[in-house]
Amino acid sequence: MNLKALPLLFAAISLSACAQSPVVVKPMPVPVAPKPASEGLTSQVLYQILLGEIASQRGELRLSAEAYADLASKTRDVRVAQRAVELARYAHQPALALRGAQLWRELEPGSVKAIQTLASMLLASGRVKEARPHLEAWLKLGPSAEVFTQFHALLARQKDKQAALDLVAELAVSYPALPEAHFAVAQVALQANHMRRALVALDEALRLRPQWETAVLLKAQVLSQQDGEGAAQAFLTTYLQANPGAREVRLAYAKSLARGGRFVESRVEFERLARDAPDDPEAHFTLGLVAMQTNDLASARGALLKSLELGHPDGDTVRYYLGQLEEADKQFETALTWYRQVGDSRHGFDAQLRVAAVLSRLGRLREAREWLAGLKTEDDAQRIQVAQSEAVMLRAAKNYPAVFEVLSRALEKMPDSQELLYDRAMAAEKIDRLDLLEQDLRRLIKLKPDHAHAYNALGYTLADRTNRLPEAVELLSQALKLAPEDPFILDSMGWALFKLKRLPEAVDHLRRAYKGKTDPEIAAHLGEALWAKNGKGDRDEARRVWQSSLKLHPDNENLREVVSRLKP
Repeated sequence: MNLKALPLLFAAISLSACAQSPVVVKPMPVPVAPKPASEGLTSQVLYQILLGEIASQRGELRLSAEAYADLASKTRDVRVAQRAVELARYAHQPALALRGAQLWRELEPGSVKAIQTLASMLLASGRVKEARPHLEAWLKLGPSAEVFTQFHALLARQKDKQAALDLVAELAVSYPALPEAHFAVAQVALQANHMRRALVALDEALRLRPQWETAVLLKAQVLSQQDGEGAAQAFLTTYLQANPGAREVRLAYAKSLARGGRFVESRVEFERLARDAPDDPEAHFTLGLVAMQTNDLASARGALLKSLELGHPDGDTVRYYLGQLEEADKQFETALTWYRQVGDSRHGFDAQLRVAAVLSRLGRLREAREWLAGLKTEDDAQRIQVAQSEAVMLRAAKNYPAVFEVLSRALEKMPDSQELLYDRAMAAEKIDRLDLLEQDLRRLIKLKPDHAHAYNALGYTLADRTNRLPEAVELLSQALKLAPEDPFILDSMGWALFKLKRLPEAVDHLRRAYKGKTDPEIAAHLGEALWAKNGKGDRDEARRVWQSSLKLHPDNENLREVVSRLKP
């Protein structure tokens, strides 16, 4: 008996092993070797085959890989070498896998799979120069165009991006008339952050194949990263003028316009796409989303319904956005209908949370809380979302003790949740439990020392509600180190300095805060600091700040209180 019988023997062993023990890893099929080895099937070889296959069936992958590696070197059989590589890769034994791949390549020099396997392993280990002759051989076996298209994936995890770029560029030199060769250079150049080189390569690819939409899209991506979205849009506009039927390019252009906030122009493009492909549910879906951005809810509703009618493959996502649309249009009962139709999909849990929120907005707070209590959660992240959603509804109802209770119950189960610690601290302030506010925020700072808003919340509370002003300034200084331009932290520091009667510094911080965010609370603080400073023009500026903010926020209680108290 010789090694020609190996495939049948492997099959018999596999079936036998399956009967004896539970399957952990299914053995990979061993291809038939073109030239079986001449060595006979000795008892030692048989033993190692049995050892390797049974070990594989039992999940002892390292033992199986080692057995096959030794067997491959002894038998020098192509099939055994390939099996050795497969098992070594499963066992996460890269050295064994590489050794097996080198043997496989040696035994079967014309095998594309052997060449590809060895080249990918060498590249994965950073041995770029050693991989080159194997890549050259692979390109010669061809087809070269298809081989070049695979280089990007092979080199994506290469740490030395420059070495990867040099390798592909050198390989492409031998294929000057092949668009895919230049495209491969461009892809790796982009990975290496060589934008100009990527553009040169793409221009050559497009010269060779002018209507290659894939290359056009990559060039737009490079231009966007190098010169901004506007440069990409200008290029796509020019291309579409010459190639109006380039659907994928028009889609990319429409999305680029939407990303840049140019929703009206984006909508025009999406409408054209929908007209050109009236039976494409994705075109109508995207058109609906863009119409929502321009607040044309009627058109958005029609487009989304059309997408659903045409059988959009992700119907739950369409239903979820229909729910959002109806909620924005204050059609709450209709919104509930759509949200409740969202199944167990990527938007499923969010839709269920929105059901509770809409019930609350309808004044059915008890029903909303019962709905949340009945939700099935899969992990702590979802449990935190449920607690936060209930707290938001209770806060809107100004039931602050209940907010505190809900968050406290959740913290009992998840004591290190940063989100819950912060939220409960804010709830504690509402019920005058400043001791618990400080406890939670200091716990949060211990868990996350770079949590700027924890420092800010504690510092502001100490400044606003206690006489611990130096401590407040110290905390707020730390917050500003972490987020120096945050308008709310600047406001807190300005307020603390105001309390310390350091008025010029206070006004400076509050002006910066108001410039960053025209928030009514900041307007109230800035106006009060200016009023107290009482220099030339300060009170006039205070009046202007208050009046401007009151026009935008006429119902803000803090702003109205300050204006009423100081009677400007």
